[in-house]
Amino acid sequence: MRVVVVGTSGSGKTTMAKRLSQALGVRQIELDAINWQAGWRDLNTHDRDEFVRRVAEAAAGEAWVSDGNYGTVRHVLWPRATHMVWLDYERPVVMRRVLWRSFSRAVTGNELWPGTGNRESFARWIDKEHPIRWAWDSFHDRRRRYGEAMAKLEAGGVPVYRLRRPREAEPLIGRLAAEAGGAAAA
Repeated sequence: MRVVVVGTSGSGKTTMAKRLSQALGVRQIELDAINWQAGWRDLNTHDRDEFVRRVAEAAAGEAWVSDGNYGTVRHVLWPRATHMVWLDYERPVVMRRVLWRSFSRAVTGNELWPGTGNRESFARWIDKEHPIRWAWDSFHDRRRRYGEAMAKLEAGGVPVYRLRRPREAEPLIGRLAAEAGGAAAA
């Protein structure tokens, strides 16, 4: 099973992918962890070829769960996906989550991706690229674009699970784990 988890910034993609990868017993591919280098240098902007190469290498296996919204690597992941999970929560849910996540990260000062030294700081909140602003500014456009993309995937036979409420996550994890278990037994 190869599952791609998408959704707007702060929707809980990484958490969902982690829980799903654990339930399925497969590798998690966190696109942010591949993209972000030391000093907040991102491969998606500064070395796209290397970003694509690293993602393709990570996704070469037959079973994984990826999380992230990078259009640069969509052509690597989406055609191989056996399932799509779209976290399409309402804006208040997303904003509450992204605010809490940013606040906790800024307070703890924990490194976001091991070895990068990148840490959240309150000073970065004013950046137009900060996840809080990005989630707010891109919310409606992203919902529209994902709606169109998911309709095409479904028409092509890829199961798309559009979660509208956080409480729908656990039942879906259980369902996909049961499906993967059944496929493994066959």
